Amino acid sequence: MAKKSAAGKPYPIRHYVKITILISFIVLILDLIISIASISIVKQQSTRYLQDTADLYINRINHDFAYINHYMGWTLANDESLNMMNAHDKNSKEFINSNEDLHKRFTELQKNYGQEYNFFFYLKNQSFFLNCAPISMDYTNYQELKKQIISFIDDKEVYEKFYSRWTPILVNGNYYIINIVPFYNRYLVGLISADDLITPLRQINLGANGYASLVDESGTDISSPVSNKGKPLQKETGLQNLFQSRTTISSDFSGTAFSAKMVIKFGAFEKIMIAQLLIMLLFFMVTSTLCAVMLFFNRRVLGPIQNFSENLARLNEDGQPVDFKSSKIIELEQANAQFKDLVEQIRNFKIAMYEQELEKQNIQLDFMKQQIKPHFFLNCLTSIYSMAQIQMYEEIEQMAMSTSKYFRYIFQGSEDFVLLADEIEHVRIYLDIQKSRYRDAFIYQIEQEGLSRDMKIPPLVLQTFIENSIKYAISRADEIQIKLAVKRRRIEEQQMTVIQISDTGPGFPEEVLEKLKQGQALDQSKGTQIGIMNTLKRLEYLYRSKATVSFFNPAEGGACITLCLPDLPELSTETEYIL
Repeated sequence: MAKKSAAGKPYPIRHYVKITILISFIVLILDLIISIASISIVKQQSTRYLQDTADLYINRINHDFAYINHYMGWTLANDESLNMMNAHDKNSKEFINSNEDLHKRFTELQKNYGQEYNFFFYLKNQSFFLNCAPISMDYTNYQELKKQIISFIDDKEVYEKFYSRWTPILVNGNYYIINIVPFYNRYLVGLISADDLITPLRQINLGANGYASLVDESGTDISSPVSNKGKPLQKETGLQNLFQSRTTISSDFSGTAFSAKMVIKFGAFEKIMIAQLLIMLLFFMVTSTLCAVMLFFNRRVLGPIQNFSENLARLNEDGQPVDFKSSKIIELEQANAQFKDLVEQIRNFKIAMYEQELEKQNIQLDFMKQQIKPHFFLNCLTSIYSMAQIQMYEEIEQMAMSTSKYFRYIFQGSEDFVLLADEIEHVRIYLDIQKSRYRDAFIYQIEQEGLSRDMKIPPLVLQTFIENSIKYAISRADEIQIKLAVKRRRIEEQQMTVIQISDTGPGFPEEVLEKLKQGQALDQSKGTQIGIMNTLKRLEYLYRSKATVSFFNPAEGGACITLCLPDLPELSTETEYIL
């Protein structure tokens, strides 16, 4: 650390920071004391408030449980509807009318205590189980619940386990609170989801990561593990526990096999916000001292640093950094010379990276263009051999000529763009070759507007999508139609060539179509779907992401691909266009 010697001599920034650190340390100690005191007070008050709130809710639930228990017991013992249902066949008129009366009675009970409560009755003599109020669970859970309740009723200890004792049960991964009231050979069942029961407590502000839950007698959570913000609970790290206060409040329900637990978590940021009111008192104590220090700090430190920052943002017209004004800080003087060297190094590095990226793109383009499937050539030779065996000489001539033209086009020069008319003629030759193989399996149609004939597109782009239709759409059972249509359209103030390729096959699989629409990469681990992904990359490179390709399955069936290709700049070379 530099020592002060003569007036006007520049000092390291460390010298000025020491003064600020000393004052900040004193302020920090006072702030810490006040913050701890405020946090303790607020924590106690919050805990007391939340405990009172939870007790009010639990008392209401206890009252609801007690009344529902009493109501179900009175209904079993005194209501004539159940007596009639128990005495008559379930298909009789008396049974049906009594069932409707019972349903109305419990529907009114449900309206008074909440739609989340579900009620069921079971007549053991008739093995008849049914809900006696609208239910809020799906049919799968209902069937599983029915099996479990019947098994509980068959248990001789059902009275001790469930009568007047609301107990949690697990149904297809979801916990429900259930109460079974028996009366001879008939039973009434009350049920509510554990998540619905705990919902009111989750409306209370327990902090950013606080949560309320129900736990059984063994301490296992029986409600969904979500915070009061509705987000899944995450496993806490040691660092999170260090900076978060945690208070747990447990409250017991009467006559139940579970209890409520609330975990209050106020984060470090919330603590600071609570302490701000007390920190304001500290502000008046240190204001005068800090003002004097900041004025000095601004003149000797912040001023030169601001000048240095402004000079960093300005460069000469030739790209060189401007000269800095002399400052009183040694570090800034040293940074002046170092920054000039750094700018030159960055410029050289960017040029090198630019050239490497350009070379990489050119290599990728060459690879994508030359990538063909060798089995197509073998299939052509096999077809010619088969024709020769049955002396189809005219077809052999036509097949050989088409194959020759096809591979002559494939192995043409390394141009990145060809005439659209040549590309379409190549597609026509490819389709004729495939038609000689598949015969009446498909027909094709090509439509091209005259204005599009002189347009240029990357070679082998159309063939990739046509191959996809041949591979996945053709079926020996039905004749499909493949259509290629080329038009000129103005889209968003720009002339574009619109190419649409469609077929009447089965269309894209849903998972593949969804990935194509979202621009996600397809699975190429099995050596398939390489052509489409390579073609999309080529279009992205060559048109600088201005070309668009859309995939969809029309309502009438089949698959459809639409390419919108912008016009190329005149007299552009491959390198210029990629850049």
